[in-house]
Amino acid sequence: MKILVVNWQDRENPQAGGAEIHLHEIFGRLAAKGHSVRLLCGGWPNCPPYTVLDHIEVFRVGTRHTFPFYARKHYRRHLDGWPNVLVEDINKVPLYTQRWGAPATVALVPHLFGSTVFQELAAPLAAAVWTAERPLGWSYRHVPFEAISESTADDLVHRGIPRASIAVIYPGIDTVGYTPNPAARSPTPVFAYLGRLKKYKGVHLVIRAFAELARRDARLEIAGAGDYRPALEELAHSLDLGDRVRFLGRVSEPDKLALLRRSWALIFASPKEGWGITNLEAAACATPVVASNSPGIRESVRDGHTGFLVPHGDVPAMAGAMRRVAESRELVERLGAEARAFAESFTWERAADQTEAHLSRVIANAAGGRDNRA
Repeated sequence: MKILVVNWQDRENPQAGGAEIHLHEIFGRLAAKGHSVRLLCGGWPNCPPYTVLDHIEVFRVGTRHTFPFYARKHYRRHLDGWPNVLVEDINKVPLYTQRWGAPATVALVPHLFGSTVFQELAAPLAAAVWTAERPLGWSYRHVPFEAISESTADDLVHRGIPRASIAVIYPGIDTVGYTPNPAARSPTPVFAYLGRLKKYKGVHLVIRAFAELARRDARLEIAGAGDYRPALEELAHSLDLGDRVRFLGRVSEPDKLALLRRSWALIFASPKEGWGITNLEAAACATPVVASNSPGIRESVRDGHTGFLVPHGDVPAMAGAMRRVAESRELVERLGAEARAFAESFTWERAADQTEAHLSRVIANAAGGRDNRA
């Protein structure tokens, strides 16, 4: 197959996140199997316009803010007529690539913002993103979809996409790189947050819940970067948490692994996610997760088995779940053992194989439709 993937970013972009990890893990494996894979994406100041990552040819045009204005023009000039299938990774504003004229188009959706965008961006920009998503159900109604969770599939159906057009293919997890190390577990309770420091991620809820713990030997370690960090630091200071809360900034992969291994639980309070890869990374390290019972997240945490789910925004409930963890090392180990087994059921090889089969079916169906019209 000749596969063109269109996404706003590649994994080397300074703004890259879970969507880019997902993209490269799957399509890098398809490229390694012999398929020709190209990625058309945005760049950043002074970045190379062309590179090869994970056997994928990467073409960078424009920036985070200008990519949608350059993407279709670059496709017409340099890529039109090349792919068998165009895969649009819709994790920001849709580009409506089904209008570009590719032989077949697939929409890959980690998650859509919906109303949560108003917690992330200033009102005018949030309104623009929300408005851009609104026609998706009508405009993409004849496009095959790949969703990374049942929650995302439900969201698409709610927007008007036929359920029969949606293939749910769960992401994988690196259970070789992410492994337990019982000796690394902290002797005293450590809770971790790992992700971007954005308002909509709910890290302020995590801090408030942690503040309700009576144990003075417990710590909360917050890893990640984002424009909400100053407000979070001020909140921790106002709650008189002192050095019990540590802001680690952006961490390296080895430091990330060490954090997950020493923690008694990962804490996650987002109102909506596509899936929650970080939850599975923690699970692979035999570390339980305490998280909001939100779309996407509820599929990556098994309540009472790999961690605890609490109503989103319910700070006392989250504090209560954290308290249960902090009071029982035995509970941590029991949940962690089930979490590791759960994580082992998700592999990137399976996700890549299912994506390969799905794209093959889409290409065949598109070719059949053209033959019938002829």
